Amino acid sequence: MTYDLIVIGTGPGGYVAAIRAAQLGMKVAVVEKRATHGGTCLNVGCIPSKALLHASELYAEAADGGAASGFAAMGIKVKPELDLAAMLAFKDEGVKGNVQGVEFLLKKNKIEPFHGTAKIVAPGKVEVAGGNGGAQTLEAKAIVIATGSEVAAIPGIAIDEETVVSSTGALSLPKVPKRLTVIGAGYIGLELGSVWRRLGSEVTVVEMLPRIAPGLDGEVAKQFQRILAKQGIAFKLDTKVLGVATDGKTCKVRLEPVKGGTQETLECDVVLVSVGRVPNTQGLGLAELGVKTDNRGRIQVDQHFATNVPGVYAIGDVIAGPMLAHKAEDEGVAVAEILAGQAGHVNYDVIPSVIYTAPEVASVGRCEEELKEAGIAYKVGKFPFTANGRAKVNRTTEGFVKVLADEATDRLLGVHILGADAGTMIAEAAVLMEFGGSAEDLARICHAHPTLNEAVKEAALAAEGRAIHM
Repeated sequence: MTYDLIVIGTGPGGYVAAIRAAQLGMKVAVVEKRATHGGTCLNVGCIPSKALLHASELYAEAADGGAASGFAAMGIKVKPELDLAAMLAFKDEGVKGNVQGVEFLLKKNKIEPFHGTAKIVAPGKVEVAGGNGGAQTLEAKAIVIATGSEVAAIPGIAIDEETVVSSTGALSLPKVPKRLTVIGAGYIGLELGSVWRRLGSEVTVVEMLPRIAPGLDGEVAKQFQRILAKQGIAFKLDTKVLGVATDGKTCKVRLEPVKGGTQETLECDVVLVSVGRVPNTQGLGLAELGVKTDNRGRIQVDQHFATNVPGVYAIGDVIAGPMLAHKAEDEGVAVAEILAGQAGHVNYDVIPSVIYTAPEVASVGRCEEELKEAGIAYKVGKFPFTANGRAKVNRTTEGFVKVLADEATDRLLGVHILGADAGTMIAEAAVLMEFGGSAEDLARICHAHPTLNEAVKEAALAAEGRAIHM
């Protein structure tokens, strides 16, 4: 069977690339090793974790009568009872709806799906094994690798998805662990740690670095940690994990300060290993084909997503850049358009990122540390949600907005938001930055009142020392 394009992997990058290519008139096939489409994101990543974050946040608001933003503070008296099985079923139903949606979109765009393990046996040839139809060979003018990433392991620590779990296992724990240890203070560990803390677990996060959320603006990360600590999450920073021993019921985590010192043992019921992700390229036949990879196992591509092997392209988590679903989606659109002879492009300077805790953390562009390192003169505008009318009345006053603009040109270089619904508010900053806008432009835009994103306008005003409500 011959196609214009074969896409290996149907996560956010792969299925979007396939759909865009089909829209542009190509005959497209996709190969997926899972029984369902959607990749890690829809099946065991973004979508199920957001379902649990949403449900657990509502549970915590209802359960915590003493919280300033809790139900009791608003005159709503309830005594919630946790039905974890039902909450997990709610999560699974959301996943089912999303993966079925991708299946529908592939069918609607006349994309032919194949289930099985793909191997590129030669330029233009993909062998699919293990599917319902047995082994078969597909041919295409172009092949796009969009196989995503998998959980990074810690040498010597075996993940059994019961007492020592990855993010996948942490989405389906059959009961709330009394004590949960999270290894890694990145966004996945903080999100899933938050879920189980809200549901009653004693959560300790262990991180080798002296700070949480590496890559986040330092000032934002510091306040973010204070808020999470107030919510009951304990942190052991500058600490490395020497090993995890488990008898199948409880775990003992051996710790030691990074700079050396007294070792300690942390006892818990479940350990979540969340130290990042690595490109998922095993079994694709890349070495035999001669496809070049870098020292981190990522496939090397040029500005058109082409590898060094003619006709073979790669996008998403298997190439350099942030491992984010929306980054992969944009690359999927871009590579399809390039293959159709159009000018596909991704602006890597304007890719927002969000941590979906409560409050959320959202960023786009550069942080202060990056600007200092690059020697760029900049100015800062900040505005706290304690001075925002909507945040006050909603009692969601934790956090602030931070705007970074070029000292000479006023061009917006970065925006960082710690606060309720930050993931939605960051979009206006991304739009403005995409069009090369300035802090002055952001400050001049009329924002509806009362809204949380008035704080974005005020932070832009503050960059010139003229915030109104502070």
